Order: sequence, then structure tokens, then C-alpha cells
Amino acid sequence: MSTTPAAEAVSPADEKQSWAPMIAIALGQVLMSFNVAALPVAMGGMVASFNVPPTTVATGIVMYSMLVAGFVMLGAKLNQRYGALMVFRAVVVLFGAAQVVMTFSPNAGTMMLAQAMSGAAGAALVPSLVALIAENYRGTQQATALGALGSARAGAGVAAFMIGGVLGTFIGWRPVFGILIVLAAIVFALSFTLKRDEGRPEVQIDIVGVALAAAAIVSISFGFNNLNRWGLAVASPGAPFDLAGFSPAPVLIVVGIMIGFAFVRWTYARQQAGKTPLLALEVIGSAQERAAVAAMFAVVALEAMLNFSVPLYIQIVQGRSPLATAIAMMPFNLTVFFTAMLVVRLYKRLTPRQIGRYGFALCTAALLWLAFVVKNDWSAGPVLVGLVLFGIGQGSLVTLLFNVLVTASPKELAGDVGSLRGTTNNLAAAVGTAVAGALMVGLLSSIVLGSIAGSPKLTPEIQAQVDLDSINFVSDERLQGVLAATTATPEQVREALRVNAEARLRALKIGLVIMASIAMLAIIPASRLPNYIPGEIPDPSPRRREQK
Repeated sequence: MSTTPAAEAVSPADEKQSWAPMIAIALGQVLMSFNVAALPVAMGGMVASFNVPPTTVATGIVMYSMLVAGFVMLGAKLNQRYGALMVFRAVVVLFGAAQVVMTFSPNAGTMMLAQAMSGAAGAALVPSLVALIAENYRGTQQATALGALGSARAGAGVAAFMIGGVLGTFIGWRPVFGILIVLAAIVFALSFTLKRDEGRPEVQIDIVGVALAAAAIVSISFGFNNLNRWGLAVASPGAPFDLAGFSPAPVLIVVGIMIGFAFVRWTYARQQAGKTPLLALEVIGSAQERAAVAAMFAVVALEAMLNFSVPLYIQIVQGRSPLATAIAMMPFNLTVFFTAMLVVRLYKRLTPRQIGRYGFALCTAALLWLAFVVKNDWSAGPVLVGLVLFGIGQGSLVTLLFNVLVTASPKELAGDVGSLRGTTNNLAAAVGTAVAGALMVGLLSSIVLGSIAGSPKLTPEIQAQVDLDSINFVSDERLQGVLAATTATPEQVREALRVNAEARLRALKIGLVIMASIAMLAIIPASRLPNYIPGEIPDPSPRRREQK
């Protein structure tokens, strides 16, 4: 019996495309992820090179994430208007130039400028990656490509920790970023394997929307980043000004949130008037999609907090090398990498809601476990178990939540989904890093001051010779150097070292418990994710079901 042509026909969604273009797309993700993941590894080297506290390096991370989050929606519209491929090539060149500035930066200010340039490039690069995947792949290949994008992000973190650890220990931190100059050139060459998409000149750029979105995100990020420096509630001596005695930091956060609401209202009004909005509100039109965004924010913020806290403790507190940091974090990064790739296999067995709940529950358990077992040696077996468990939860959640957003929206909104993902991820990274810095330093300061007050050996005379208004994480060697310039006796030095060591560890433990509480609360939005397995129901679109 002969087979009819209709039976042999393959739908466009099932046609298999070459994976060669995906190499360029994945390496574009690697560019951004390697850069931001290498910053914590290089923390010790930059602190020594620039003679600044570790929170200044955290400001560089915040600067990058803040620029991406603030302008990624503009980047999405530039992709739509001029074509994702053209924008992709242009911003890869800009990213390479930023890494030249980063590699040869003479001071912390130039380092922050380089990260701001990288953030500006990333703002357009993030949505172009999603748009290029939508342009080059369909059906199951598209889902696999999205999973590969998540794996590339995790893989870049692994590479950054390993390469950054080795180079930072034996050569210095600068060559770590010099590698990205070469990688940018390779990505630019590989971009010629991608399909050329046509731009849409009719797409309008909402300048008011750009200003509102950027102002909201910069205000929120800047506020969180200065909580410790300016004060959590009452203005500290380091605040540039005060508002009736209150710190400007929380005020900036509230103002940023209010501007964010104004942006949503403006976008809705513009969309109702038939004009092109900066962000198509359809991508967050259902409760399930909004839940996915909230859950994504939580998991990325938790990752940023852990990625800042661990290198801070290992390099600054313990005084160990970047390579030691890389080895300590390797179980976590490898687990995220493989989980992001393999979690796609669960999509036909478990619903997104189930995976979301299990993922956050695992993150909660892992962080609580770490809080109780962590000591002064991050290589201890129980600590490694906790990092692996957190990596499984984090890797599965990032890929899942991104896939929920992409599959819920039509192809023409892929750029908007990409910009939403970029805004969420980078705002979460900025806030998570800033909160981790403020939280750890704030806890340390409170514990140290309490311990000093309760220690009869550390007399008021000794306390007056040490600046207790700017307590920060320092190594034992650095503290001994500070105390050497005072009249402290050997017994008092030993007591100060004991107080500092105990305070650092307690601050880390309390910080991990707070992170676990955030992960547990994130189970709430995860419980609003879609509760179906693809193919089980005839109409899986949450937006269409809500409109019926």
C-alpha cells in the first residue's frame, strides 16, 4: 500500500533546523553571564587593586544589572524596528568595547563605567536572543533551544568561576575579562550563520515609557544598593541628605515602585489608543504569567544573594584565593548547568505548577540546611550537599519559568517576552546583590557592636581608636593590621579576632535563614503556575481561558 503525500508531509513546526545558529545565540548569552558571574570571583583582586571595600565591587554588579533592567524594553523595540540580527551584531561589538575598558580599568570608577557599558549592550542583547530563537526554531526544537539558553547561562557561570579562579589566583583578575574581548569577536563572526529577519519600521519607540521604566528601575536598584550606606530607616552619617531624619534609600525604593505603577498605567493607555507600547501587556495578561514573573524574580534574586555571599565569605573573610572560591562554588554551578538542560525531560510528566512548588521547596530546604551546617570551611561535605540541592532547585526553576512565558505568547511577542525576562532577571540580580550586601554588613555590624558591648576586654579606650561607624567584612590579617595601630594588648587583639570571627559566621547563618524564608514565600506564586501537561488539554493558553 502506498503512502499518500499528505501523510508524508511534515508541518513547519516539525521541520528540523540546523543547530549551528544556536551556537551564536548561546555564546551571546555566555558573553553576558560570564561577565556578571566573573565579578564575584574577581572580588578579592579588585578590592586589592582599587583599595575599596567589597560592597563597591557589588555596586559594579548592580550597575550592570540596573542598566540591563532599565533599558531592556527599549532594546526589545530596537530589535523589532531594525531587526534582531542587526541589533545583535551591533551590541556584541559594544559589549566587546566595554570589556576592553573593563580589562584596563585603572580604578573602581572606570570599572563601574565598563559595567554600565556592558549593561547598555546587554539591554538590547537579551531580547535579541529570544527573538532569534523564535526566528530560527519551531516546536520542540524551540523548547530545546530555550532550555539550551538557560544551560548556556549556567555553563557560563561554571566557566567564569573556573577560569576566573585559575587566572585570578595565578595571573590576576584582568585577563578574566580580556577573554570576553576575544569571545565577542567570535560571536560576531558566528552571527552570519543566523537567519536575517526583517525589521518593522512602523514600530514606534515610546520615549515616555522608556523614561518611566528606566526611572523606576534605577530608583529601586539605587535605593536597595544604598540601604546599608545611607541607613535602613534613619539616615546614617554617610547619607548625602536626609528627609526629616529618614534615610533617602527606602524613599527611593517607594518612589521607584510608584513610578513603576505609573509606567503600567501609561502603557495601558497607549495600547488602548492603538499606539505601540514599550511592553506589550499581553505577556503579563494572565494570573499565571504574572505568577511566573514573580517566581522568576524570586529565584534569580536568591541566586544573586548566594553568589555574592559565598565569595564574600571565602575571599574577604577567610582570605582564600579566587581558585578556592571557584572550587567551593563548583558543585552549585555544575548542578545548575545540568539541571537546566535535563529539566525539559520532566515537562511530559509533571506540570509547571508541580515543578515550581518542588523547586522552591528544595531551595528552601537547601538554604536552611546550609544555615545549620556551614562553618569556616566551605569544602565540608554537608555544605556541598546544600549547594547541590539549591542548584537543582534553581536550575529547574529558571528554565521552567522562562519556558512558561515564551510558550504562552505568540511569536510576534517574542521580543517583548525577552525584554520582560531581561527586566525581571536583571532587576532581581541587582536587588538580590544589593540586599545581600546590605543584609550581611548590617547583620555583622549589629552582632559586632553587641559583642563588643558585652566584652569587658574591649574597653571604651580601644573602641574609641577603631572606626565602629563603618564596620565591614575584613580578613583576620586586615583586622590585625588595624589593631596594630592602636594601643590594644595581645589579649585584646585575640578577643577582637574572636568577636569578629563569630560575628561573621553568625551574620552568614542568619542571612541564609532569611534567604530560605524568601524561597518559602516564593512557593505562593509558584502555586499559580499552569497546572497541565502539554497535550493533555485542548486549549492550554491561560489568556484564552480567562477571556472565555
